[in-house]
Amino acid sequence: MEIKDDEVKKAQVVEARARNISHNVRCTECGSQSIEDSQADIAILLRKLIRDEIRAGKSDKEIYKKLEEDYGETVLYAPKFDLQTAALWLSPLLVAGAAGGMWAYNKHRQKTNVHIMALNLVRGVPLTPKEKETMLDLLTPPPPQGVTLSSLWSRWRGW
Repeated sequence: MEIKDDEVKKAQVVEARARNISHNVRCTECGSQSIEDSQADIAILLRKLIRDEIRAGKSDKEIYKKLEEDYGETVLYAPKFDLQTAALWLSPLLVAGAAGGMWAYNKHRQKTNVHIMALNLVRGVPLTPKEKETMLDLLTPPPPQGVTLSSLWSRWRGW
């Protein structure tokens, strides 16, 4: 009875490991499905190969390495991080950093321009027409949006 329980547990462990590995391996025929979800002949063969390798005592890393050697790196859903894929992995961080840097620079430049113009006004240095326009844009509150009581009154009176 105990021997049978051990065999059942070993079979369950093999099955769980095989399913875990199969979910991370792309079907070479379908391309968009894992071999666990695919019913293609190659997927069935790969699932059997994975189970055989697990029963032979190989680790998950060894199985992934064998699959990568036999079918190429594209068979794995999570490509490894190396010099060739570094740009792919780091590009989101680079884009976010560049966008954050541009935003911070624009905010700093806008504040600096206002402070310089205000300082020039205090010192009595005349502003250029572009500086005057910028100061007015920054200091003038925007017109109210939407319907206001005065606009309704004007429309009612016919103005």
